[in-house]
Amino acid sequence: MIRTATREDVPALHSLVRDLAEYEKALDEVVVTEDQLHEALFGDRPAAFAHVATADDDSGEVIGFALWFLNFSTWRGVHGIYLEDLYVRPDRRGGGHGRALLTELARICVERGYQRLEWSVLDWNAPSIAFYESLGARPQDEWTVYRLTDGALTRLGADGRGA
Repeated sequence: MIRTATREDVPALHSLVRDLAEYEKALDEVVVTEDQLHEALFGDRPAAFAHVATADDDSGEVIGFALWFLNFSTWRGVHGIYLEDLYVRPDRRGGGHGRALLTELARICVERGYQRLEWSVLDWNAPSIAFYESLGARPQDEWTVYRLTDGALTRLGADGRGA
């Protein structure tokens, strides 16, 4: 049901990324190509990792995924996993696939001595929040996520003046 993604999964992963973005009302922000996903996951220096959930039938259809990368805690002195995306197709939800994907990432953390599994969730996504909290995850309300992209990132990187 859960396995490490392979090169052959890239088209399905790309499609699911687009489905997730549509669910999050941000499809117009998706510019990633299959080639970019392939390079990030399977290139000479992989920067990200993925696991897939497959259908419980004989089809082997990819119906969900978890895409993640390593982070590092200076306070704990060890790596952790940052879960960039977790998604299961709406018609396949409730079958335990999301939990199984998170269980696999938690298993990797325990096996490798990582001490954190972290992710972000949109504040309006009540079903996901309830699901995560049912697993024992707790929101980090005291932190605010900041992001530099597009022109602000370019300006700061090019000349140091920032936005």
